[in-house]
Amino acid sequence: MADMTPPAGAPAFLASHGWSGDILPVAGDASFRRYFRVVSGGRSAILMDAPPPHEDPRPFIRIAGWLGDHGFAAPAIHASDLAQGLVLLEDFGDVRLRETADASEADAAPHYAAAIDLLVALRAHPAGDLPPYDRAVLHREAALFVDWYCPAVGLTVDAEGYAAAWDAVFDHALTDVPVTVLRDYHAENLMLVGAERRLGLLDFQDALAGHPAYDLVSLLQDARRDVDPALEAAMLARYRDATGADEAFLHAYHVLGAQRNAKIIGIFTRLWRRDDKPRYAALCPRVWRYLERDLAQPVLAPVARWFDANVPPALRGDPAVLRA
Repeated sequence: MADMTPPAGAPAFLASHGWSGDILPVAGDASFRRYFRVVSGGRSAILMDAPPPHEDPRPFIRIAGWLGDHGFAAPAIHASDLAQGLVLLEDFGDVRLRETADASEADAAPHYAAAIDLLVALRAHPAGDLPPYDRAVLHREAALFVDWYCPAVGLTVDAEGYAAAWDAVFDHALTDVPVTVLRDYHAENLMLVGAERRLGLLDFQDALAGHPAYDLVSLLQDARRDVDPALEAAMLARYRDATGADEAFLHAYHVLGAQRNAKIIGIFTRLWRRDDKPRYAALCPRVWRYLERDLAQPVLAPVARWFDANVPPALRGDPAVLRA
C-alpha cells in the first residue's frame, strides 16, 4: 500500500500560492506519483506529488497545455514546483467512467460513445511535439512480456523468435500520419466532469506521436475492467463510421491490441514481482483474454504461432497463482 502521508514540502508550497487547509489522500497509482485533494475555503484542487528523480511532471504540464489549447478537458495547472515535483491541478471531482460503467453497462454506453468522439476529434489535429511511437518503442514494450512474465511462471522461451514474430506484423501498427496518442486512455482515467458530464482527461504524461488505433485499444480492451465484446464492436463501428477507417485500420487495431496486452502482462508482473504491488498480478487473466482474442486474427499469425510454441495454455493467467 502506498504511503499517503502528504509530502513534507506541500504546506509551504500551497501557502506560497494562496492555498491552505486540509490535504486529503486521493490515490496512488502504478508509478511513484501520488494524488491529494486540497480543500481550502470552499474550493478544492488536486495536488500531484511526482517526486524526482523517479518522476518528472514537466511532460504532464506540457501536454496538458497542448490538450487545453486544442479544446480538450485536461486539468488546468494552478501552480508547480518542479524541484519538489509538486503540481497543483484543477479538481475534476470523483466521478470516473469506471464506476459509472460498472454500475450500469447500458447507462455507460453514451459515455463510451463520447470517449470515441473525443478520439475522433483528437485525430483531426496533427500530433503534438512528441517523441514517435515507432518500431523501436513497440519492440521495447513488447519485450516486457518475455523479460518479466515468462521468468515469473518458469518459462524459458525463444526471445529472438519473439522479436522476429512481432517485427513481421509491426508494419501494420505504424502510420505516416501520426496523432497524439495519450497511451492510458481507459475508464479509470476518464473523469465525468460537472453537471454536463464532460470527459476530463488524466494520466497522459507518457503521450507519444503514433497510430490513432492505440488509444482505441486502451479504451475498448481495458486491462482494469471487462468491456462487453458487443460494446467493443459497437464503439469500433462508431469510430470507423466517423473516420472512414478501413480494413488496414482494423489490422492496426488488433496488432496494437496484442502488443499492448502483451506489454501490460509484462508490466503487471513487474509491478507484482519488483514493486510489491500484488493486485496487478490478479488483473493478468483479463488481459490474457484480450490478447488471445487479438491473436486469433489472421494478421497476427506469426505472433500467434510463437505463443502456441512457447507459452502453454496452462501457463496463461495470474502469474502469482501460477508461480505458487
